[in-house]
Amino acid sequence: MTFWIILLFIFPMLGTLSFLTAFPWVREKKAGGLALFWSLGALIATIGVMITSRGKIPFTFLIGQMPWIEMEVKLFGFIIDSLSLLMLIVTVVIGFLVVVFSGGYLTRENQDHPVEYGWDRYYAWLLLFIFAMVGVALSPNLLQFLIFWELTTICSAALISFYEEEKSYRAGFKALLMTHAPGLFFLVALALVFVYTGNFDFASIGKLPPFIKTTVVIFLLLASWAKSAQVPFSTWIPDAMEAPTPISAYLHAAAMVKAGAFLMARVFTAGFEVNSGVGVLIAVGAILTMYLGLFFYFFQDDLKRLLAYSTIANVGYIFLGLGLGVMGSMVGMRGGLLHLICHAFAKTILFLSVGAIAYGTGTRSISRLSGLYRSSPFLAVVFSIGVLSVTGIPPFSCFWSKFFIIVGAFSLKSLFGIILGILVLGESVGAFIWFIIVTQRIFFGKENEISISFSFPKVFKVVLGVLIILTLVAPLVGIPLLEGIK
Repeated sequence: MTFWIILLFIFPMLGTLSFLTAFPWVREKKAGGLALFWSLGALIATIGVMITSRGKIPFTFLIGQMPWIEMEVKLFGFIIDSLSLLMLIVTVVIGFLVVVFSGGYLTRENQDHPVEYGWDRYYAWLLLFIFAMVGVALSPNLLQFLIFWELTTICSAALISFYEEEKSYRAGFKALLMTHAPGLFFLVALALVFVYTGNFDFASIGKLPPFIKTTVVIFLLLASWAKSAQVPFSTWIPDAMEAPTPISAYLHAAAMVKAGAFLMARVFTAGFEVNSGVGVLIAVGAILTMYLGLFFYFFQDDLKRLLAYSTIANVGYIFLGLGLGVMGSMVGMRGGLLHLICHAFAKTILFLSVGAIAYGTGTRSISRLSGLYRSSPFLAVVFSIGVLSVTGIPPFSCFWSKFFIIVGAFSLKSLFGIILGILVLGESVGAFIWFIIVTQRIFFGKENEISISFSFPKVFKVVLGVLIILTLVAPLVGIPLLEGIK
């Protein structure tokens, strides 16, 4: 297993280095092929980890010590458990599919954003992003987590700014500022844990005095809210839609937005009790975020911005599940974590479908798009499956995660829990109605001049077809994994 884990780190890092050291003609002309090779290696290594870890988890390997730290503290290593495997699947599988999709998307024929150069820069940052997310998934302690956490921030800002336009630069800087500045709370929390315990382990938080422990958890929560675009830090993510659409898919479905929720999942599954008031705070924040996202659905004409607000709302579901877990509902927590993987594949379908639409039509405007079904029935079906899944319609994937969250809320057997469950249902119904209206408009409305000439590369169909399968099987993968989370 250790062999595969080492390869999992090496492949994306060597991929990034290959773009920095290769001859210019190789970097530009063969960029897509190089990125495909290295990301495929990471995917194979992930499969190797999954196979060899059966019956051996949780497994932790720690190394490293700094000479200026007198205590014997292991600073680096990796952990393989149910949570890390869940995140690895999301991070590496979607990362690979985004690389494949990008090969067809970043071309001169793209009607939305023709790309004439910069392929080497794009793939170098994307592979480094995958490397950083692997590090986040496998980090066994707060220090290593923070290092990779900040690396994801840098990668996301660079990729959001890829088109080198004023709007994209502003969006990249905004994402960098709004996710990094609140991340300083993470640094303070890390310092407090080390000062009081002499360690960086997640479990060390449980050894802190009650007031300090609650303070550390809240500081980490603030950092995670910013990373995951939760209220009051949600404004950066709609602007981040200036990124190439495959990057938007990776940001929202698998990478930085999910990293914040993953941090709190690590904290709350570290084996210590947290004040239930923190759970109430998380639940209230999640509900506010979900309904803020829902509210802004109705004012969006750009399909990507609509999906951005959908991501804000859906990551709120993950946080709600975590909050329910803190309040004593393990069913709710597992539902939140299941939503992490179920939403990931479904949202990737929607983003890449929008990428295909923009590639062929040159627009993402809901008001301008109509009747695309006649040009591409396949894309209409794929997009509809993504909508049904994200909004939680049975038997599609997010139905199961939302179902567990609602059951978890009701299992609190309190008025507060009942209200939470009803509010979850309300958001799901509202999102479903609006997304159905949008789907009907862009695919099944009256055909216009845009839809008549609509076409896109065949590789898009391959990627989207694979994602349909992954969306359908996500609960079958996630539910057994989550049984190991206590």
